[in-house]
Amino acid sequence: MTTSAKAPAIAPILTPVVIAGCVILMLGFAIRASFGVFQIPIAEEFGWARSEFSLAIAIQNLAWGIGQPLFGAMAERFGDRKAIIAGALTYAAGLVLSSYAVTPGQHQLLEILVGFGIAGTGFGVVLAVVGRAAAPEHRSMTLGIATAAGSMGQVFGAPLAEFLLQSYAWQEVFVIFAAIILCSLFALPFIRSPHVATRAELEESMGTVLVRAFKDPSFSLIFLGFFSCGYQLAFITAHFPAFVTELCGPIDPGGMLAGMGINTTSALGAVAISVIGLANIAGTLTAGWLGKRYTKKYLLTGIYVARTIAAAAFILLPVTPESVLIFSAVMGSLWLATVPLTSGLVAHIYGLRYMGTLYGMVFLSHQIGGFLGVWLGGKMYDITGDYTLVWWIGVGVGAFSAIVHLPIREKPLVALPA
Repeated sequence: MTTSAKAPAIAPILTPVVIAGCVILMLGFAIRASFGVFQIPIAEEFGWARSEFSLAIAIQNLAWGIGQPLFGAMAERFGDRKAIIAGALTYAAGLVLSSYAVTPGQHQLLEILVGFGIAGTGFGVVLAVVGRAAAPEHRSMTLGIATAAGSMGQVFGAPLAEFLLQSYAWQEVFVIFAAIILCSLFALPFIRSPHVATRAELEESMGTVLVRAFKDPSFSLIFLGFFSCGYQLAFITAHFPAFVTELCGPIDPGGMLAGMGINTTSALGAVAISVIGLANIAGTLTAGWLGKRYTKKYLLTGIYVARTIAAAAFILLPVTPESVLIFSAVMGSLWLATVPLTSGLVAHIYGLRYMGTLYGMVFLSHQIGGFLGVWLGGKMYDITGDYTLVWWIGVGVGAFSAIVHLPIREKPLVALPA
């Protein structure tokens, strides 16, 4: 009598952990992606210069970057759920308190809380959970799915803000958004994942792993390369709605956009952010799928080259409703496609044990870029009256990132067992 061995079970891609992580990212990024819609209403109500609100959003991005490795370390030390709870409460508190801000200084100070809240509910913590919970053969794809969920939030975040502003003051919309981010905590019971790591990784301290990463030239290259991603994304998120509102050609009253209810360039600016998010879902999932099959550093180089070409072409051509939508679709397909590849690269080279902290360190570069993109956008607008110079700086740093990824050594750099 013979017995046949059972075929190994195929691990699912969509698990409760992945779905819960997607919900948290989607709600958090829906709110984060909407801040550009508030640019003009807040500035007009208080008579602020464009740079004042831009500095507030820039500070938010920098606080997000500083908070990312801190929340990553908190999650690895005290547990993922506690880190996410702390992040959501901080996020909500920052939004509610910001609704009472009446001076630029108050608004800028309170955006520190919002930035830390985004860090606690964002990629650094959630992608580490998803990465540990995923089967190795699905890790790149699940990171792509979770990242795409953030894009889904972007699809409805900016239009939702634009819609709510038709009926509520911006202060009331901030409070509504605070309630929405607290709703993400209902997904917490499903956030549980093992600390998947080799025995050698488990025996090492966080300090040992960090020192090894900091001494590795590839880590520095990943850090530098992520700068332009933050610059471009934060600048467009914060300033593109205003850019479109003021510089885009008129919408044809008898055209397709008007037939869809998009009658003003202000509405088109909000829709453009939504189109970016929608296109990014496909782009991010594709990046996750490709990351399993091809060298991640070359994929990242290709993304930055494509971004550079798209941004240069857009600013050189007349800004029309058609060019806005085409650019939004193209840039959207490349938007967060860098995230599953960069986080996957960190996990592949340096291991899973302290992925949240290490990716948080890399993400700090992303947010330094975000700070400069948002702040320079507002500052140069006040000085020159347009965004042209800041846009071309974004083209330049995109080309830099395309080059800097090429020398990365994409080989595991973890301690071997004795």
